[in-house]
Amino acid sequence: MGVPARADVVIVGGGHNALVAAAYLAKAGRSVVVLEREDHVGGAAVSEAPFPGVDARLSRYSYLVSLLPQRIIDDLGLDVRLIRRRYSSYTPDPSTDGATGLLIDTGDDTATAASFARIGAESDASAFADFYQDSSALAAVVFPSLLEPLRTRAELRAALIAGSGGARIWDDFIERPIGRTIERRFASDLVRGVVFTDGVIGTFADADDLLANRCLLLHVIGGGTGDWDVPIGGMGAVSGALGAAARAAGAVIATGVAVTSVDPSGSVRWSSRTEPALNGEVEAEVILSGVAPYVLEGLLAAADAAPGPAIPRPEGAQVKVNLVLSRLPRLRDPRVAPEQAFAGTFHIGESYSAIGHAFAEAAAGRVPHRLPVEVYCHTLSDRSILGPELAASDAQTLTLFGLHTPHRLAAGRHPDEYRSELQAAAIRALDSVLAEPIESLLLTDADGRPCIETKTTLDLEEGLNLTGGSIFHGDLSWPFLEDDDSVLTPAERWGVATRHPRILLCGSGARRGGAVSGIGGHNAAMAVLEA
Repeated sequence: MGVPARADVVIVGGGHNALVAAAYLAKAGRSVVVLEREDHVGGAAVSEAPFPGVDARLSRYSYLVSLLPQRIIDDLGLDVRLIRRRYSSYTPDPSTDGATGLLIDTGDDTATAASFARIGAESDASAFADFYQDSSALAAVVFPSLLEPLRTRAELRAALIAGSGGARIWDDFIERPIGRTIERRFASDLVRGVVFTDGVIGTFADADDLLANRCLLLHVIGGGTGDWDVPIGGMGAVSGALGAAARAAGAVIATGVAVTSVDPSGSVRWSSRTEPALNGEVEAEVILSGVAPYVLEGLLAAADAAPGPAIPRPEGAQVKVNLVLSRLPRLRDPRVAPEQAFAGTFHIGESYSAIGHAFAEAAAGRVPHRLPVEVYCHTLSDRSILGPELAASDAQTLTLFGLHTPHRLAAGRHPDEYRSELQAAAIRALDSVLAEPIESLLLTDADGRPCIETKTTLDLEEGLNLTGGSIFHGDLSWPFLEDDDSVLTPAERWGVATRHPRILLCGSGARRGGAVSGIGGHNAAMAVLEA
């Protein structure tokens, strides 16, 4: 196994945040051991070829990058390249059965304004621009703070208010439910939905829930612009670069090693997943947890640690469908080329009222009949994930990300049955805006099966140890401290504290975790080095 008996720092889990922490700490001269239960590192930030005989390496789970700071890339010398997408989004108009739609072209303001006019939302064009100008002003204050000790609510608000319109922006995005802000600022149901969808990515919340505000904030501050970029080579290239940086710095990374218990005294027990009789123990000064806080509590219980306050069981609320196509499908909208529509985020069933209706259906225990779906095409920006033969053809990959499918809907269901129902709902949504059925364009693998795979919250729980399929390890938190929160320790100041002083969070469950960012790993490392 090559797992040493002692280390300065032991990291539980080998996701991208764990690799960031390992690289920073090893570069600083600390001895670091990473224990990962799978046979590879990267967690959800991986690329795989799921279809036998089809030379396409897909970003199987996470798929775009927004929140990874350039500072982390520079500090660790990462070979990570990102492509900015010209088209922000395309949204077919359900009132015309998709014969028209809203195309947001960041490279042509005139074309975007004309697109607003075509869906009868001309008055919302300037409101849309103003809203995202406000979000950019907020991002300019919040995003740089993510790699610093946490500011308080009052401090962050004061920093924003120092700029023009800061008090109004703070109220619109932080204090007031985002649904009320959207309803006040936009008239079109379709435009409202385009804005609101960022509040429910992987989050089961309605428009009056401030949880949606926190989710939306996460999605509009990345890089100070809110842009979501395509990683060249797929997400596996990102985690591969992080793993290489950690190893080069001297970190020991052990894969195929399942952590069985974590003791607050600094002891971590493990066993081999391939050789169950092989097990061991590592003693560390500090333990970093890359797993969800809920999972960590289970590992503490296994070491007979005293129980703490109950942590709610996380719940994801999404489904992901990966496809490989012979070519892009034709749209019902004759004014928009498929190469434009799929180059950004393609919204389906995501008008404001439709998202609300889907939430109500799911809250009542039913899979939404009209599933809100977001689609994007990696290969329009980066064909390096395809083998030479596929890359030379018209083949394309599509990723469908369905919303409002909370993990509770899977209760008592056979995983295959549930997966089939969600896949059918996602395909039904996509076909509703196409001029031809998507299944007619699917390539087939070496066994003659269509190149389509669906990952539900059940699959994420089983395959990635994400309890409840929660991609955020639980509910997202504000990226600031409340004014009366304790800041007595480095871990508290950096937002990575647990109830045990020798155990810190380094994953998505950290206060500023969530998405592929490395921020949780960076901040855990800074807390360790500051102590």
